[in-house]
Amino acid sequence: MHLDHDPAASGAPRSRPDPALEQRQSDAALHRSEVGARLAAELGRAWVSVPPGPVSERERATSAALVGGAAYVWNAVLPLDVTGARRGDVDLLVRAPDGGYQPLIVVRHRVTDPGSGALTSPVTEPNAALAGPDPARRPRSQTRDQLRLAHLTRMLQSAGQASATTLGGVIGMDADVVLWHDLGAPSWPGGRSTLAEYDERFADRLAVASAAVAGEPALAQPSRITECRRCPWWPTCEVELADRKDVSLVLRGEDAIALRAVGVGTVAELAALDPADEPPAVLNGMPFADAVALARAYQRGLPLVRRVTEVPVVRADVEVDIDMESFGEAGAYLWGCLLSTPGGVDIGEPTGYRAFATWEPLPTTDEARSFAEFWGWLRALRARCAERGLSFAAYCYNEQAENRWLLASADRFAGLPGIPSRDEVAEFIGSGRWVDLFAVVSHWFLCAHGKGLKRIAPAAGFTWRDPEAGGENSMRWYRAAVGLDGEPPDASQRERLLRYNADDVHATHVLRAWMCSPALAQVPLASEL
Repeated sequence: MHLDHDPAASGAPRSRPDPALEQRQSDAALHRSEVGARLAAELGRAWVSVPPGPVSERERATSAALVGGAAYVWNAVLPLDVTGARRGDVDLLVRAPDGGYQPLIVVRHRVTDPGSGALTSPVTEPNAALAGPDPARRPRSQTRDQLRLAHLTRMLQSAGQASATTLGGVIGMDADVVLWHDLGAPSWPGGRSTLAEYDERFADRLAVASAAVAGEPALAQPSRITECRRCPWWPTCEVELADRKDVSLVLRGEDAIALRAVGVGTVAELAALDPADEPPAVLNGMPFADAVALARAYQRGLPLVRRVTEVPVVRADVEVDIDMESFGEAGAYLWGCLLSTPGGVDIGEPTGYRAFATWEPLPTTDEARSFAEFWGWLRALRARCAERGLSFAAYCYNEQAENRWLLASADRFAGLPGIPSRDEVAEFIGSGRWVDLFAVVSHWFLCAHGKGLKRIAPAAGFTWRDPEAGGENSMRWYRAAVGLDGEPPDASQRERLLRYNADDVHATHVLRAWMCSPALAQVPLASEL
């Protein structure tokens, strides 16, 4: 908020647009369009759609529809409120029985989970007056949705068009029901309502922005949090944090805030503390001794230090390193596998890298074919190991992504040739022979500069062939590889993606071997720092 409104920051460095974010935004826009078309067909003459165009024209058309008492107003733009500080558009405004309006937004994430207690109405009848407790769903925690609805509610109130019943609706990715949030209910910590939480946060943001515009002392200072990874201002903040060696460079956001409050604001100040003493503040991210060791490792330029003398890693006669490449929410287009036999056993097929890919633009049913080929190869390999009495293990780095698409692929393509059942995939994931090396690193090492594979594998001596290797760049390469931007598909970018994927699985292979080798002794123990 500060940098967006500080005139002096206009020329400060920003990061390039995130292609994954751009794809998610594109997918979300398509989802909204599809939901809107479906609702328009269902609701007929009760439906008013504001034509696309300049914001001022959409605002006038919205006001006219509200004054006319339209039951449903799609693609609406609300007028600036009396402060001039709130603006916003809303997917749908729904007229309540009291003549006021309630906001409804369409999002491309899930908004409910199995359970009970959610307040829902049929998606074909998006009206809070028809909502009731849902015996099959409970609300999923999506605070961003609730705060957005509170923002729109305050704008409706400012315009004199709000219902007295402060409910707001959400249609999620599954578009099977409308979830209604009671924005006035005491659902936040301390018994606060969503509206009260929003008001406090909005006042905070307004104060920060106003101070920045006026050139007054800044009310916000950089502190590294998870969201920094995707913030366009990170290149600016990173320089400032690095210059002062801010403590947030080694500790999670809330722990850094707690330490700053007691006068420990830099890495050096944290490193100077005695790890055997009582911590100066309550830390939630890690034990105090680990925090001190992490700061000392950062000072010495060590990417990681050991917690223990020897690191236990599952090994096997036959090993497969697996890495999946996906494109946003559209699907998984590539499953890369590196087959190796540490003891030299003969498994009946050549070791090395193989890829199972589709180069049809996602989403495509050809993804089912490539996934089935991958799973069929893996299934046959495991069976061959069992027949020959050989132990087997498969490895990845951060199983969350792979597990998501393993299960999602089984669900989405169920019944197609070669597609495993969800139970078969779940059995593999829970077998104990599917090893997440990210979890191993997280448990047995302290990592001063992050735990991503690109950060950790170089410590084991591995380097990527492509100097631009990275998840965000791979999104750009994929767009070119399949011709998503209107250009002919670029075969060279397909080869680049295959090299990148092959390097990823080689990286996990090298990392695992290194953790089991005498070279590990060169990594200092945290207790020795």
